[in-house]
Amino acid sequence: MKRLTKLMAGAAAIALATAGCAGSGGGSSSDSGGGDKTLTVWLMNGSAPATLTDALNKEFEAANKGVTVKYEVQEWNGIQDKLTTALASQDPPDVIELGNTQAPSFAADEVLTDLTGDVDSLNGGQWLSSLKDSGEWDGKQYAAPFYAANRVVLYRTDMFQQAGIAAAPTSRAEWLDAITKLKAKFGSDPQFQPLYLPGQNWYSLLSFIYDEGGDIAEKSGTDFKATVNSPEVKSALQFYKQLVDTSGTTAPKDNDEQNPEQAGIYGQGKVAMMIALPWELGTAAKDNPDIEKNSSAFAIPSKTAGKTAPVFQGGSNLAIPVNSKNPELAKSYLKMLLSDKYQSQLAEAGMVPGASTDLSALDAKPVSKAMAAASKDGKAAPATPKWATVEAGQNPLKDMLTAYLTGAKDLDTATNDANSALDAAFKG
Repeated sequence: MKRLTKLMAGAAAIALATAGCAGSGGGSSSDSGGGDKTLTVWLMNGSAPATLTDALNKEFEAANKGVTVKYEVQEWNGIQDKLTTALASQDPPDVIELGNTQAPSFAADEVLTDLTGDVDSLNGGQWLSSLKDSGEWDGKQYAAPFYAANRVVLYRTDMFQQAGIAAAPTSRAEWLDAITKLKAKFGSDPQFQPLYLPGQNWYSLLSFIYDEGGDIAEKSGTDFKATVNSPEVKSALQFYKQLVDTSGTTAPKDNDEQNPEQAGIYGQGKVAMMIALPWELGTAAKDNPDIEKNSSAFAIPSKTAGKTAPVFQGGSNLAIPVNSKNPELAKSYLKMLLSDKYQSQLAEAGMVPGASTDLSALDAKPVSKAMAAASKDGKAAPATPKWATVEAGQNPLKDMLTAYLTGAKDLDTATNDANSALDAAFKG
């Protein structure tokens, strides 16, 4: 493989430090050989629940005599380097889980199996479009959707009731009105915040951008060009600032939702709303068990009354390393995992299944129900190998938000500078 050589060279130092991490890869025999086989599967910690994987692996082994599934749970911390090393080896695992922003990079390095001809057999008719797009590269499909999640507005039902807010907001105007009513009721407490919104929560900004009809980049072939200085993005930034100013949030304008961890702030009981992933409520409840029973969620409202704003959809894909010793067995494993039977179990666990349109299981809890309502209009980050670097590095979207919210730059300067920085990252 012409690019595999480059990837192997880049992974050499990592391989020395992590010798043996790829040694737990596929069995010694190939699909065409006889004898017993081992199918090695790497899924991430916090992904599929053990009840699902235990049943799946048992069923797969029963259906494929002589095959043993070697199931290994991986940690997200350090997984990029571990995958790079494993995929450059001649003995990688047979099935891997990838973050949806990682998939384009590995696909471009030609270390993933082309699944284009297998989409239909892998339940492709029900694939979540945002994750399908992130698994594509240069017109081919290299990864299949696994599961996704998107942000909702978590809120205190007891505070809403006390403030006279009869129903969850279904438009931006109603959202702003709810903030005003919450301030009027609880504003005498200097620690109270109707909405906790950090200045660099760019995931939330993306919803507002999509709702305005814009995006942060446009695609041409395999290249991307930034569109952050568009009128739509500017309107989204202005609404973001309106939320910050109206709520009077004390969240830092120069940091994101993890610094400090917003779930911990919400858990202190002085915040009425935050834009968050559903499981952040559980994090908040660790310090304040009572907060969970007094919380619910609604989808991020659209500027159009009665609609929800499109959401940024993060999640995971599934892929088969190009050097897998058991590619056909691996495809059979994916076929089973992506079937309605196991995808419905993902929904029961509170995730948006990547290969199912049946989200009814998510209706059991108000928070997951809100996530499901918004998930139907989800979008992913630009499907370019460069995006993982953008997200992990000096993210121009974060810099743009801070500069505009603090007044360090006016709207035009902030968006133009961010646009130039993104274009440079896409080309770099």
